[in-house]
Amino acid sequence: MSARYAALEPWWHEYTDADRQRAEDLLARAGFSAVADRPFGVLSEGERQQVLLARTLMADPELLLLDEPAAGLDIAGRERLVGRLAQLAEDPDSPPMVLVTHHVEEVPAHFSHLLLLRQGEVVAAGPIAAVLTSTNLSACFGLALAVEGSEGRWVCRAS
Repeated sequence: MSARYAALEPWWHEYTDADRQRAEDLLARAGFSAVADRPFGVLSEGERQQVLLARTLMADPELLLLDEPAAGLDIAGRERLVGRLAQLAEDPDSPPMVLVTHHVEEVPAHFSHLLLLRQGEVVAAGPIAAVLTSTNLSACFGLALAVEGSEGRWVCRAS
């Protein structure tokens, strides 16, 4: 709830029942209602990322900037987070999102565009299906890579 006022701690402001309900709803939409009453410090990394995403959404942002949100997550945590981001990307009421990642497996379904950078220079940019190719990713990382996509998700390996 503290994101409602961009506060770090909840005791600095007063919160309404509507604020509490919104926070609970945001956690529920991500499938994390069970953590609502647990202190942040005892949550797993995956749970923390989901809570932080819900916290961000609590403030009704106009844009979400996500800088490697899956870093440090195990496969289950990553997939839950990527799934939630895919839900948000598909929802026309959600704010636009910019995701920074070095792993194509972390790109959620329903993301529409991609910008590949190498040393601050644009390698390729445009619709994700046209840009996320083996040729472009190989040029971006300086290594022969094979990229495959299925159902809006991607995998990559050295070729």
